[in-house]
Amino acid sequence: MPPLPPDVEILHAAPPPFWTRRVVFFCNLHSIFYGNVAETEQLMNEIRGSHSYGGRVISILDLLFHGRPNLILVETSPNTGLTNYLADTLGLSLPLTAILPSEDYATLAARLARAPSTRDDKLLGQLRDHPAEWVDGFVTDRRLEQIAGILGKRTVSTPEGSKNGNNKYLLYLHLVKQRLPAFDTHIASDRGELAAGLKKLRAQGYRSAVVKAQIGASGHGMVRLPAEEGAAAEVPEFYYFEGPCMVQGWIENGVLETKKLASPSVQLFLSDEKIFLFDMTEQILSEESVHQGNASPPPILEQFPEVERELWRQASIVATWLHGQGYRGTASADFLIIERGGGLETLVCEINARVTGATYPALLARHFKPEGNWLMRNIGFRKAIDGGELLALLDGAGVLFRPGAPAGMIPFNFNTDVDGRVLKGQFVCIAENLEICNALLARAWARLPVEWNYDRD
Repeated sequence: MPPLPPDVEILHAAPPPFWTRRVVFFCNLHSIFYGNVAETEQLMNEIRGSHSYGGRVISILDLLFHGRPNLILVETSPNTGLTNYLADTLGLSLPLTAILPSEDYATLAARLARAPSTRDDKLLGQLRDHPAEWVDGFVTDRRLEQIAGILGKRTVSTPEGSKNGNNKYLLYLHLVKQRLPAFDTHIASDRGELAAGLKKLRAQGYRSAVVKAQIGASGHGMVRLPAEEGAAAEVPEFYYFEGPCMVQGWIENGVLETKKLASPSVQLFLSDEKIFLFDMTEQILSEESVHQGNASPPPILEQFPEVERELWRQASIVATWLHGQGYRGTASADFLIIERGGGLETLVCEINARVTGATYPALLARHFKPEGNWLMRNIGFRKAIDGGELLALLDGAGVLFRPGAPAGMIPFNFNTDVDGRVLKGQFVCIAENLEICNALLARAWARLPVEWNYDRD
């Protein structure tokens, strides 16, 4: 492992102390791919209720930043019933909220620079008058840095640290340098090299490959292809936006005498002087490896307890790299556990250097039950439903979590349509064990008179 900067420690804590800072947090989902417009459009088209995605940060922002008051900028007003439940029933401190539509984020710095007086612009007045010393967001891009500078505040991460920390290619190079197990990989700068990479993987015995752009999220910037001639043409040009792609052998049961066992994830928090490894989960993924939920602790540890030590070891190595890039905040290190040649292998898949789909349930679960188990699922509804009605139905089913209860379910965000009705939501079940968590889910959906299904993040 490369040495950490002086006085930087790696610690285990659940939960960590997090920041003693006040923050203005921008839920700038449209910046998540750092200017890759085509990839961003693809993401927006596939997330139902994407304008309300940022609302999930409301539940945890004051757990992350203890200075208070914090201010969060979201694209649409959160559901009042849900925020009342979070604040009044759960007793969570919630940040102040301001509305900033995605199209206005791009011009905000110019508006701030043009307006020395903010008397006639409520949002600009909120930003200038807020006492926070820090600015943060899903990612830190150049626009966020510019906004922070105009406001006389600092960004929690550097733009370089944020972007490099999410770069799968740079991480792969580090894994190779550290001699950690890695996927069979070929580098492709264009479709010709991609086709050559597919051919090499086919010769190695793979049936399929996964092509990864350097920056991606929630299954975007990653596509699975058959390792066949002509398949390279299916990869969009925006995959090369940051430079070369990676073409990697797709691990599947029966190929190269391999068995896929699980996809754990280690939750990280990086402060200026410390690295915390604060939770370990198992990802619930679709067939295309798109995130749909998490379970903690990972069920695979019951069968293979020796995996835990290796996950902590490799997570420490990649977290050290991430810290060295200049990234600060929460992150997830994702892994794949496989059985090959009679032994177990642990492979790093990627780092997501931001508040991730596992951050929200981990913080909420560890806040209310530090030693408990938890299960998070994204639930989509066939017909949009009123948020207040949904909360009442969950309460009537006897599953809505209350502080001090041995178990329960916390809905921590609603993705809504243009009329504010719930299209899907994120729900975390907290209990003594995962069996009870699964029973809570089953009980809720058996009693709710709505049609639903598990959905992507």
